[in-house]
Amino acid sequence: MYPETRNKIAEMLKDAVFPGVSYTFIDKDKTETRLIGSAAILPERESLREGMLYDVASLTKVIVTTTLLLQLHEEGKISFEDPVQDYLPAFPSGAVTIRQLLTHTSDLKGYIKNRDALSAEQLAAALIALEPAENLGKKVVYTDTGLILAGFIIEKLTGKTVAENFEKRIKQPLAMTESSYDPTEPMRCVPTQNHPTRGVIRGMVHDPKALVLGGHCGSAGLFAPMQDLIRFSQMMLHFGEWEGQRILRKETVQALLRDWGSVPGQPRSLGWNLFHEGDDFVLWHTGYTGTFMILDPTRQKGFLLLSNRVHLQDHRPEWIAVRDELISVYLKESAEEKEK
Repeated sequence: MYPETRNKIAEMLKDAVFPGVSYTFIDKDKTETRLIGSAAILPERESLREGMLYDVASLTKVIVTTTLLLQLHEEGKISFEDPVQDYLPAFPSGAVTIRQLLTHTSDLKGYIKNRDALSAEQLAAALIALEPAENLGKKVVYTDTGLILAGFIIEKLTGKTVAENFEKRIKQPLAMTESSYDPTEPMRCVPTQNHPTRGVIRGMVHDPKALVLGGHCGSAGLFAPMQDLIRFSQMMLHFGEWEGQRILRKETVQALLRDWGSVPGQPRSLGWNLFHEGDDFVLWHTGYTGTFMILDPTRQKGFLLLSNRVHLQDHRPEWIAVRDELISVYLKESAEEKEK
């Protein structure tokens, strides 16, 4: 499947874009998974092994937080047009809605003084105190803040942490048995950055806010192996149901395949980003550590990629450029397959 895309990934490995990579193509019920390269370079080179866990970073936003909010919406516990203040009374603006959090159109001023020195309680209070700027609802500005606040709303409604809700509502029904906010075997985790103060990060989340907030974080923090992400993806590609377990209603997944952000030229779904595929939209999302998911429920096709591109160093602008080239190759090849 997808030889041009595979060749591009091999070229990226050769160019040291990442030390190693695990990737999967999905076409209906057929999957093809490959692993190439190394899991680690420091403290010594280590081969990539099947079943290793990745810090999936911002994929947490769509796998966990967005899915949980969609479930709560199905249960009638929220409306996406509800003001955030209805659920978080300390939030200073009555104008920002849950939909704007999820579409990154809330324009929250995200600077927090001495952020990394705060306790979890102090950081949560500082995040809830953030105010929107002048582009509320007018511009898409991707941040972690909106999905963190969305996670706090989930906790307020359920009385359980984001991580506990994930365990009960998504992980257990889908048998995503290895996925966790708190992996118990660090050496099964693919390491990330060689941090100036933390050293080589392994089995601990890379994102600084998620490190402080732990299982309360809706923007990052999940560790997962490829096989669990395949199970989640198949659920989405089959419109909310997989192996007899319905996680979302069919109409809920269908509703994701439209623009919820209402910002011309910057289409956003709830939680998910959007590509155009002909006349249809395709769901996609990325993670800072070097991960992404592309899901096309209309055609039941998917492309999942897990890398630790920040190991050892973080070359983000170069990564974004070559990642977008790879995605373009895949979308072109996928479109050509559709025409055959």
